[in-house]
Amino acid sequence: MSGKAVIFSAPSGSGKTTIVRNLLDQSKLPLGFSISATTRSPRGREAEGKDYFFMDVDAFKGHIERKEMVEWEEVYPGRFYGTLKTELERLWADGKIVLFDVDVVGGLKLREILGEQALSIFVQTPSMEVLRERLEGRGTDLPERIAERMKKAAWEWDQSPNFDRILVNDDLKTACGQAQDWIRAHCEDSTLASNS
Repeated sequence: MSGKAVIFSAPSGSGKTTIVRNLLDQSKLPLGFSISATTRSPRGREAEGKDYFFMDVDAFKGHIERKEMVEWEEVYPGRFYGTLKTELERLWADGKIVLFDVDVVGGLKLREILGEQALSIFVQTPSMEVLRERLEGRGTDLPERIAERMKKAAWEWDQSPNFDRILVNDDLKTACGQAQDWIRAHCEDSTLASNS
């Protein structure tokens, strides 16, 4: 496997996916979104093959057994997430920089697997209290689910030094601008330089 990649990881509620979507809208950056596979059900308007590849546990385990996953994990009991090798091959064949939106464990695994090919960025809120406020403000989780997310976030926050960059998402426009600058510096190819 060859090509450049950018990995975004964060505790749930940090704004990682919003930043990733913003970057994908920047035509000056030749980014291609790596669609993750998951065994969870679609949320809201999420679409198959656009937001995720949705599959049942048996199908997911079949991909693992056939060694068709770059990385995978069981995030919660019975809830798997992973990256199909075909996603990287598809995007690199199309001349894209692969953009990952993954949880912290997945991000660390991808960083280890991809090495210098990848720039890993940890997105965090200004504080854990701000994170709690954002999770509560979503209005999508019960209090016990928020407590579970916060417990996991405390561990994830401690992993931030293992990433290449830490992006504090206090102001979305500023955070997106910083991320674009880091990606340009990481890739330093003629395509990016000519479009800067």
